[in-house]
Amino acid sequence: METSLDELQAWISRTETVRDTIGATPVRALDATLDHPARPVEQGTALPPLWHWLYFLPLHRQSEIGPDGHARRGGFLPPVPLPRRMWAGSQFEFRSPVRVGDAVERTSTIADVTLKEGRTGKLVFVKVRHELRCNGAADPAIVEFHDIVYREAKRPGDVEPPPQRAETGSWRREIVPDDVLLFRYSALTFNGHRIHYDRKYVTEVEGYPGLVVHGPLIATLLMDLLRRQAPGAEVARFVFKAVRPTFDLHPFHVNGEPAADGKSVRLWASDHAGWLTMDASAVLR
Repeated sequence: METSLDELQAWISRTETVRDTIGATPVRALDATLDHPARPVEQGTALPPLWHWLYFLPLHRQSEIGPDGHARRGGFLPPVPLPRRMWAGSQFEFRSPVRVGDAVERTSTIADVTLKEGRTGKLVFVKVRHELRCNGAADPAIVEFHDIVYREAKRPGDVEPPPQRAETGSWRREIVPDDVLLFRYSALTFNGHRIHYDRKYVTEVEGYPGLVVHGPLIATLLMDLLRRQAPGAEVARFVFKAVRPTFDLHPFHVNGEPAADGKSVRLWASDHAGWLTMDASAVLR
């Protein structure tokens, strides 16, 4: 790495504030993408958990985009000199509803930057804290920690971590991650990362076997499974960790298992071979 850890850690405590208005059209569009029937989305409609990701879109100029489709390194995020960037996981507190029509403000802070040595070389983890406030409120409606991992380029002979066998949950839904689903989610979140839509790039440059299913999309599908199975449940906290990449080559499953006391739900995703790809849990209010 040409940039030292001390230089990257100089980004810790850096902040950025952006503003948006919660509009109805993205809600209708994600409803359609997740295959829900059309419904009225009126002023005051509460967003389901994680749907705030449809807002505060990364509006970088075309001249600022790097070769992987992300904005060039630097700016708010530290300039990590490793080519592969992935969403490793997130932790959330949902404190109060975010509703259609709300004027919202998100303050983001670089909480930590760490360097680790993995099986495939150096890894840099960047943790970002987001606080989302509605209509000028002092207290945040949502507090989110976002974990980003940067990895070295894939090399011949790299040994991946051994897979973990996934269980079959009492809640279970099959998802077919075709090109259209991945394109629509990329478009809704204005995500230009080429691993999700450019098959030539993802296979020849980043060395993956197929298009990578977005981690946030899988997390959203886990929350969507909870909504389908327990429509009246209110989520207070949610955490997820990406365990293994999911590719568009085969269907995959989202699973859920509610706790006996009804206070929490374990959620996870598994690939076509039955390996665990995302592990999550929700605490209900």
